[in-house]
Amino acid sequence: MGFTVNLLFVALLNLWIVHNVASSMNISNSHGHNQVYSRFLLADGVARTPPMGWNSWNHFYCDIDEKIVKSTADALISTGLARLGYKYVNLDDCWAEGERDEKGNLMSKATTFPSGIKALADYVHAKGLKLGIYGDAGNRTCSNRMPGSLGHEDQDARTYAKWGVDYLKYDNCYNDGSKNRKRYVVMSRALRKAGRPILYALCEWGQENPATWAGAYGHVWRTTGDINDTFASITSIADLNNVWGRYAGPGRWNDPDMLEVGNGGMNMEEYRSHFSIWALMKAPLLIGCDVRSASKETLSILGNKEVIDVNQDPLGVQGRKIRSKGGLEVWAGPLSRKRVVVVLWNRSESRAPISVTWRDIGFSPSSPVIVRDLWKHSFVSKNKRHRMTADVDAHACKMYVMTPLRG
Repeated sequence: MGFTVNLLFVALLNLWIVHNVASSMNISNSHGHNQVYSRFLLADGVARTPPMGWNSWNHFYCDIDEKIVKSTADALISTGLARLGYKYVNLDDCWAEGERDEKGNLMSKATTFPSGIKALADYVHAKGLKLGIYGDAGNRTCSNRMPGSLGHEDQDARTYAKWGVDYLKYDNCYNDGSKNRKRYVVMSRALRKAGRPILYALCEWGQENPATWAGAYGHVWRTTGDINDTFASITSIADLNNVWGRYAGPGRWNDPDMLEVGNGGMNMEEYRSHFSIWALMKAPLLIGCDVRSASKETLSILGNKEVIDVNQDPLGVQGRKIRSKGGLEVWAGPLSRKRVVVVLWNRSESRAPISVTWRDIGFSPSSPVIVRDLWKHSFVSKNKRHRMTADVDAHACKMYVMTPLRG
């Protein structure tokens, strides 16, 4: 088992080296548009680490307006979340009128966004934040309340750039039945021609294994269907996202969907597990609750800087599941400065001990290791050897950063 996991860590580290060499040399593993677009993205520094921010859908669905968005931007500042990296304020579906104007342009909905998207972007930008928007690679968006961008890609990309949009979530409803990849490439090219660095998040629900191709065209791609606010949903989605770990890296991230922390469907231990695994997997951290009324407990999860630092680690290697038996799991991944993050996750229905050995995570068994507990914000040991065992409550986790001592 230790030998197998060591090989996994070597492979992950090699993948990181390939990404960094490619970035420094302005090359990619693709040709033509892919190579040019990859250089364009890297030059502008978009999504070198997983994006962080807020999205309206999980809590508000279609019930959004400019007052909610502005007050959410204000709350990201006042709570200190913006200082921790939550910078994207993203509108999801239902922000536009049901039809285009006489020139074929998208229009913000007059009753809910009367000031327009440009004014909203200006408001958000003035606070040092970024504005995201939602579109669809079909004729209508998933709510069927506003137009999709199929056949209007260049026009819509120019509109987004003119408005000052910084992030595009691009969904896949009401399409024409053509291959997803073909339609998503068209918007990729349109965004490049528009000239503004816009984070491009492909949301085709993992149908055509986008991890294998989407990194040539955008920054983030959904690997799964939609999340919901249950423990069963986050465990299922984590497993699906785990499969594609080797394809992630700086500027190109697997997306297991937005966070449900604080929406009320799970207990705090389950939310801590959710946040820990998303951070370890280098998933985008997009808050899905109402930040304006979030509890202290919710903010303590979303605002855990030590866990966020794992997600934003410059090495940019997605952590993976390395062992599972009877619902007792070990997830781990390499970090910068030769450190390793470990999550002991109890998906069973009762408290149980979970162990990880140094061989499991690529350390020599006799090596002394500093063990830091990221939820207790304290050191478990500054000279731990051989293995680590912790009793973990049902549906809870323990999260550690392991730092080998030199010498």
